[in-house]
Amino acid sequence: MPAIPSATVSRLVTYLRILARLAEAEVTHTSSGALAKEANVSAFQVRKDLTLFGSFGKRGTGYEVTTLLATLRGILGLSRPWRVAIVGMGRLGQAIADYPNFDQYDFKLKAFFDTDRRKVGTVISGIEVEHPDELPRVVVQREIDIGFITVPQHAAQLAADTLVSAGVRGILNFAPTVISVPQEVHLEPVDFLAGLKRLAFYIQKP
Repeated sequence: MPAIPSATVSRLVTYLRILARLAEAEVTHTSSGALAKEANVSAFQVRKDLTLFGSFGKRGTGYEVTTLLATLRGILGLSRPWRVAIVGMGRLGQAIADYPNFDQYDFKLKAFFDTDRRKVGTVISGIEVEHPDELPRVVVQREIDIGFITVPQHAAQLAADTLVSAGVRGILNFAPTVISVPQEVHLEPVDFLAGLKRLAFYIQKP
């Protein structure tokens, strides 16, 4: 399969969210036009995205919601559990740990780490906080797939290096800084301050 653009993957995630809502409402069928309206794209774009992976709809009836939902989950790698570790259990790390919807798509929080000795040994959402010195052992023992970095800016690269060295191949970086990882590791930055700055640019008065 050719490389899929990140914009396409993002749209697939949006379609998945729409289909999940339709399934909850017991809607059985939908169309490219209906998906397009919800996703704020064209019906042509919806069809183009989906045909990259096969033929799913039927002329006259559209897409069967539960079938397409299951298919997109498989395409996006969401048909298996993913084990997650959080590095940095400050306010943001704890807020993420308390987020109630991880299990909806089989993301399982399995380990928490922090350098603060006052936090090490405490229990958050049923998981004991451990020191990052234990990270290589824990990653192997608990088969961690994904690491969340929620440490201060100055500590983000070291956290990433530790995760990569332990064998983690997916990192979600919440620290407001650019970090480097090897090519075989996929890094997703999450920077709400950058989003605010972009908003300021677009809404400023001429």
